Amino acid sequence: MALSKKPTTGMKDILPEEMQIRDYVISVIKDTYGKFGFTSIETPCVENIANLSSKQGGDNEKLIFKILKRGEKLNVAAATTEEEVVDSGLRYDLTVPLVRYYSNNAASLPSPFKALQMGNVWRADRPQRGRYRQFMQCDIDILGEPSNLAEIELILATTTTLGRLGFKNFQIRINERRILKAMATYSGFPEESYDSVFITLDKMDKIGLEGVEAELLENGFDKACVDKYLELFKGLESAEDGVAYLADTLEGFLEPEIAQSLREIMDSVRATKASDFEIVFDATLVRGMSYYTGTIFEIAMPEFGGSCGGGGRYDKMVGKFTGNDVPACGFSIGFERIIMLLMEKGFQVPTRPKQVAYLIEKGVSGERLCEVIAQAQEARKDGTQVLVARMNKNKKFQKEQLNKEGYEEFVEFYKEELKR
Repeated sequence: MALSKKPTTGMKDILPEEMQIRDYVISVIKDTYGKFGFTSIETPCVENIANLSSKQGGDNEKLIFKILKRGEKLNVAAATTEEEVVDSGLRYDLTVPLVRYYSNNAASLPSPFKALQMGNVWRADRPQRGRYRQFMQCDIDILGEPSNLAEIELILATTTTLGRLGFKNFQIRINERRILKAMATYSGFPEESYDSVFITLDKMDKIGLEGVEAELLENGFDKACVDKYLELFKGLESAEDGVAYLADTLEGFLEPEIAQSLREIMDSVRATKASDFEIVFDATLVRGMSYYTGTIFEIAMPEFGGSCGGGGRYDKMVGKFTGNDVPACGFSIGFERIIMLLMEKGFQVPTRPKQVAYLIEKGVSGERLCEVIAQAQEARKDGTQVLVARMNKNKKFQKEQLNKEGYEEFVEFYKEELKR
């Protein structure tokens, strides 16, 4: 079998120019979230297959990179089911590992617990622009806070971070899973069909109201239910305040405090935001994960033409591990998409240290080489970034390559000083 110099499909090598931007963005994220009281944690990239297949990860559970048992435990010849050969898998998100982590360590953690987790995840997905099979995720979560203070803090921390990275005029779209369910109940859909209805609703931005109507009817839903459901969305289009409109229309199906809490979140974020963005109620926002129980939100970036992150409340997930529910809410930035947009904009990392390259001709004596390295060590003390490298035959090309990495000043050392 021939060796391949290309990375595996859906994964990529990261060149120094991009790595500088990634490191800078990570530093901004950690600094900003740190100011909001979030604490960095880390979980293993491999999880027990039962945790990953617990029907809480939505469609992502179909995309797991599964890991075979090792050594004597692996007996492929005798196996009749997948369970006999697979015992673990690569994590497809950071939420499932976080909940396991919290369930295992809750006694040692503060309450509420504000976690920041950054790390690679893996999904056997179809690669496309801004979508890879291995990619970095960046999550903040608050566990143990039942009130909407959690949502407000998560949205403010995330939007402050995006503002610091130069993003503006984006939207935070927000909705409530309990509003989605109340709309479906009011319209007469049976409870067991809610997920099917929501999957169709989630396509509203692509297929429009008429497309949603056609698909619901095609799926066999009663026309009276579909008509009543679509009337709600037509009413929303003309309503000045969508939340108030639904609170009135869904009276008896929606508890008043749910709409009130959603309005509080939006009003608080608008009054205290530190970045240039809009927060808008969107009754068509669904979010794919089945573990969401309350508020859900998403970042809509005009430059990308799609979502660049999202999250929501998942109050029932810890209870799956411990038997006791713990209120929980999280927000994930689409790290790879943010990096892609910055790269496409020609983003330059600000306040980089001065970068100097010392180029040494081959044949310089060992004594002289030590002097050059000592000189570099001295220059580094004031924060200067000094690269010490052998001088290539094609010095012009070498300098051009170093220029791309940010080196603008060059000091050359020759065997014979006259060459300088």
